[in-house]
Amino acid sequence: MRRELFGEEHEAFREVVRTFLAKEVLPHYERWEKAGVVDRGAWLAAGRQGLLGIAVPAEYGGGGESDFRYSAVIAEEFTRAGAPGMAVGLHNDIVGPYLTGLATEEQKRRWLPGFCSGETVTAIAMTEPGAGSDLQGIRTSAVDRGDHWLLNGAKTFISNGILADLVVVVARTTPEGGARGLSLLVVERGMPGFERGRNLDKIGQKAQDTAELFFDDVKVPKENLLGEPNGAFVHLMHNLAQERLAIAMAGIAAAEHLLEITTAHVKQREAFGRPLSKLQNVRFEIAETATECAVTRTFVDRCIVEHNNGGLDAVHASMAKWWATELQKRTADRCLQLHGGYGYMTEYPVARAFTDGRIQTIYGGTTEIMKEIIGRSLLD
Repeated sequence: MRRELFGEEHEAFREVVRTFLAKEVLPHYERWEKAGVVDRGAWLAAGRQGLLGIAVPAEYGGGGESDFRYSAVIAEEFTRAGAPGMAVGLHNDIVGPYLTGLATEEQKRRWLPGFCSGETVTAIAMTEPGAGSDLQGIRTSAVDRGDHWLLNGAKTFISNGILADLVVVVARTTPEGGARGLSLLVVERGMPGFERGRNLDKIGQKAQDTAELFFDDVKVPKENLLGEPNGAFVHLMHNLAQERLAIAMAGIAAAEHLLEITTAHVKQREAFGRPLSKLQNVRFEIAETATECAVTRTFVDRCIVEHNNGGLDAVHASMAKWWATELQKRTADRCLQLHGGYGYMTEYPVARAFTDGRIQTIYGGTTEIMKEIIGRSLLD
C-alpha cells in the first residue's frame, strides 16, 4: 500500500538524513558503542546539516518548520540505520517543545541557538531511583531562597545524561502538592553541586549515554524556572502526546525494517534442501508480521497527520505508543528466531535490533501505563 504521508520536500530531506548517517554516524558507530557515548562532533555536524531544532523559529537559529513529518523522517532513517544511540529525537521532539513553548524571550535567546547548532546537548530528568511513571513519587526538591532555587535530589536512567549541557529537571517545589506541586528547572553544565554519576551499562543502545544525575544544594537562578511555578504536571501532560508519538514512529519503522531484512534472509537461507521461504511456518510468520506492520503503519501515519493538525490526544498517542512498540518487540523476537543461530550474533542487524529496541515498551510510559490511560478514558 503506497504511503501518502510525505511530499517531495520530505523525501529530499530524507536524502540529507541518509547522507549524514553515512558520513557522520555509521563509520564511527562501533567505536561509540564501545565508548558508551557519541562524539560531540557528531552533534555539531547534525547542527550544520539542519537536523537539530527543526521546529525552532529561524530567529533563534532553527528551521522554523512545524511540520512533524520531518521528525518522522529522522526517526525512520536513524532506526533503519540501526543507530538509535544518537538521541536526536530526544533533543528535538521531547526537550525541544519545552524550550520553544515555555521559555521566556530571554531564555530562548540564551538557550536555543546552541540547541540548534549542536553546541548545547539537552536532556530531561524525570525518573528517580524510587519514582518512574508515577510523578507523585518524585522526591527531588527545590526550595525558594529568594533569588534562586536550592535544588537537592537524584535522577536516574537519564538519556544524554553524560553529554547534556542543559537538563530540564522535574522537581518538587510545593511539598504537599502531589503531582501538582512540581516545577521545571533548567540546570546547566558547571553549576556547583550538579554531578553526574556513572554512565549506566545497558543491554542495548550502548552508544547512547544514560546516566545518574545528582543535585547537592545546586543554586538554580530564578531565571531558570521553565514555565509556571508548580506547573510541571500540566506542562508534562501537554507534551507527552508528541513524545509517545515519536516513540511509536521509531517502533513501526523498526518492525518494518526487521521484516525487510528477515524476508531477504529466509529467501537466501536453505534448510532441508530448499529455501526457508518455502516452509509453511516461515511463510505464515512473515505473512502475520507483514499484516501487523501494514495495519500499524496506517494508524501511526494517521496519528502523525492528526498531530500536525493539532488534534492528537493523549489516548490515541498512548494507543500508538503501546501498539507500535509491542509490535516492534514481538517482531524482533520473531525475526531473530527466523535467523536461527545467526540471529544471536551481534554482527547481524537483527541481534542489535533485538536488544536496542527492548526499551521501547518501557520509556516514555510503560505499556501498562498506556493501557491504563486508554482504559480510564473509556471506563471512568
